[in-house]
Amino acid sequence: MNEIWIFGNENVEEDSLPLRLMPGLNKRLPGVQFILKDPNEEWDALPNPFIIIDTVRGIKEVTVFTDLDQFVSTPQVTVHDFDLGMKLRWLQKLGKLPPFKIIGIPFNCTPQLAIAQITSILGEYL
Repeated sequence: MNEIWIFGNENVEEDSLPLRLMPGLNKRLPGVQFILKDPNEEWDALPNPFIIIDTVRGIKEVTVFTDLDQFVSTPQVTVHDFDLGMKLRWLQKLGKLPPFKIIGIPFNCTPQLAIAQITSILGEYL
């Protein structure tokens, strides 16, 4: 079964959309296991293919990213600023980051549009 990692924060409205999409994605793609992850957890093994769904600031439509250089780094001021981007850059520096796809969702996307676009995108990769 394919495994897709979902990131988000239920306590932050603009970052909660991926979590709210999980029931709809599970319904549309029953052969895929959507797993809620936290960038601050230990990751034992990365799935193959390594596909992530997360909100991305500054995009206007659902977008697929395949290179960390496509993102602008933000200053890390406290431990709370250690986010997914930082974790992926750390894994890359260690040589432990396999090829990946990040499906970025804009903050203002409707759940219906996000589910339709993500389903279409995943159809190409799974």
